[in-house]
Amino acid sequence: CLPPLQWQTYDIDFTAAKFDKDGKKTANARMTVKHNGVLIHKDVEVPKRTTASPLTEGSQNGPIYLQDHGNPMRFRNIWVVELDD
Repeated sequence: CLPPLQWQTYDIDFTAAKFDKDGKKTANARMTVKHNGVLIHKDVEVPKRTTASPLTEGSQNGPIYLQDHGNPMRFRNIWVVELDD
């Protein structure tokens, strides 16, 4: 991490879980994360939603939620880009 009060960057490639036509999950979500340009998670499987999520896991698209854990936090320049499979 950079020192306190300096902007940090995260680059997150997230692939949502996959569901069949009956709503049964066929593949877990996956993600790759870079923090300030340093790879910290590479193609990690995400087997379930986080306990802080107000939504249940499912095939529907939904909003993103950002956590601050009670610390002073600001977010800026957030991009959500849908990628081709």
